[in-house]
Amino acid sequence: MSDIHKPVRPGRLSIQHEELEGVLVVTVHGEIDHDVKDVLSQALQSEDGTAPPRIVADLSGVTFMDSSGLNVLVAAHQRVSGTQGWLRIAGAQESVVRLLHLVGIDEVIPCHPTLEQALNP
Repeated sequence: MSDIHKPVRPGRLSIQHEELEGVLVVTVHGEIDHDVKDVLSQALQSEDGTAPPRIVADLSGVTFMDSSGLNVLVAAHQRVSGTQGWLRIAGAQESVVRLLHLVGIDEVIPCHPTLEQALNP
């Protein structure tokens, strides 16, 4: 598992990578906004900068997300869809779920209540 931290505001956002059952699991903690969107975007890619074929974004530790985070998720979804892959969201807190639902992202990117359900739909 690897950790990525935004150096400008340490502790504001942390991201861990882990591969489970051939799926890149990106676990995010903190706030997702314009200041950290590039860190999230990078985290949703392989180390060589390509889109892995299957990704689960575990948002259970995300306490705030604005449109910047939504844009990053949509862009990641488009990248993996182009290679016959997929992106799923797991464990989003109620405030994030409301935002995903309000803008219709939950109609485009499958959202699951738990990481286990996202890995085994």
